[in-house]
Amino acid sequence: MPAKQTHTQHALPLNGQDPHGKIIGHGKFTYKVDAHWGKLNPEKYPIENCHGFAMDAEGRIFMITDNTSNNILVYSQQGKLLDAFGSSFPGGHALKIVQEGEQEFLYVVDCGWIVNRHWDGHSIDKEDSPFNKVIPQSGFVAKMTLDGKLVYTIGHPQTYGVYTPEQPFRPTDIAIAPNGDLYITDGYGSDYLLHYDKQGRYLNHWGGHDNTDPNYNLHNTHGIEIDLRDEQKPCLMVSSRFEQCLKVFSLNGKYIDKINANGAYIGGPVFKEGLFYAPVCWSHINEHNADNTGFISIFDKNNTLIANLGATQPEYINGQLQPMQSTEDVFNHVHCICVDQDDNLYVGQWNASQSYPIKLIKV
Repeated sequence: MPAKQTHTQHALPLNGQDPHGKIIGHGKFTYKVDAHWGKLNPEKYPIENCHGFAMDAEGRIFMITDNTSNNILVYSQQGKLLDAFGSSFPGGHALKIVQEGEQEFLYVVDCGWIVNRHWDGHSIDKEDSPFNKVIPQSGFVAKMTLDGKLVYTIGHPQTYGVYTPEQPFRPTDIAIAPNGDLYITDGYGSDYLLHYDKQGRYLNHWGGHDNTDPNYNLHNTHGIEIDLRDEQKPCLMVSSRFEQCLKVFSLNGKYIDKINANGAYIGGPVFKEGLFYAPVCWSHINEHNADNTGFISIFDKNNTLIANLGATQPEYINGQLQPMQSTEDVFNHVHCICVDQDDNLYVGQWNASQSYPIKLIKV
C-alpha cells in the first residue's frame, strides 16, 4: 500500500516514490508530472475525492468533489483558485458544461453516496452496514448556471413510472447531445442508461443486466460522452467499467460496437480533436480490481488504443488487445481527466489521500 499521507501532501503511487517532476509517456504523448498544481488550503477547501472536470468557454476548469464545504472548485489553468461554491452534493460525482444560446450551463451528477452520521469510526468497506463511513441513498442530477444558481433537478425514475420504488438510482455521469438531449448513466444504481429531452423529460432507457443480447448489458456504467468526430453519425460512447470496455450506441440506443480495454476498469471518454482520453480507476490483477493501480489510456480516431500513461503500453496481437496493467509509479485511482487547448492533461483521483488534482504538462 502507498505510504500514509497528510492532507498537505499528495498521494504517492504503489512504489512509494514521489512522481512530481517525473517524465511519463512516450513519443508525442510525453508529459511532465506537476503534482503540486491544484493544491489548496485543506482547512478552507477540503476535498475527499476529485470526481469530475469540465472546462468552460473561458478555459476555466470546474471540478466536482464530494465534500460539501465546497462541492465545486474553479481553477485557472495555472492552478489558481477562481471560485468555490456548492454545499448540496454529498455524492458529487460528475459534471458537464454545455453552451445553450449565449449562456453556458453546468450539469452536476450526485451519485447518492453520503457520509454516514452513524459511522462506527473504522468501517470503510462494509457498504451494506448501517455503520459504514459512507452509505447509499438516491442520487439526482442538477442543472445550474455557472455561478451555482439552480435551474432544475432530475430525480429517481420511479416518479415517472420507469423504475419501481425499490430499484436504486445512483447516477454516475451525464452527456448532452447537440440538440440538448440528456443521457444519464445509472452506474451505481440499476445500470441503465436513461435518455431525457433538454427540459429533463424522460424519453427512453436501455442497458441493465439481463438483456437477451449481452451487448446491451452494462456493468458499472461509469462514464458517458457524445462522440461527434463523425458529424453525420454522432453516437454515444459509454463505459461498462466492470466489463473492462467501452460500448458504442446510437443516440436512440441501438448497439453499434464494443471497444476492448483488456485489463483496465475504464471510465468515460474525453474527446480532443480525433483522439479520446479515458481514466482507468483500477488494473485487473490477480482476478480482481487491484487498489492503487489506475492509469490513463489514449485512443486514436479508429478507437485503437495507442498509448497508456502510468501503465504498460498497449499491444495488439492478431487484432486483439493484450492485457494491460499499471506500472505503479504515477497514479492511484484515476477518476477524471480534462484536456486543454495545448493538450496538457488535468487529472483527478478517487481514494487518493484527499489529494488535489495534478497536471500533466505536454513535453
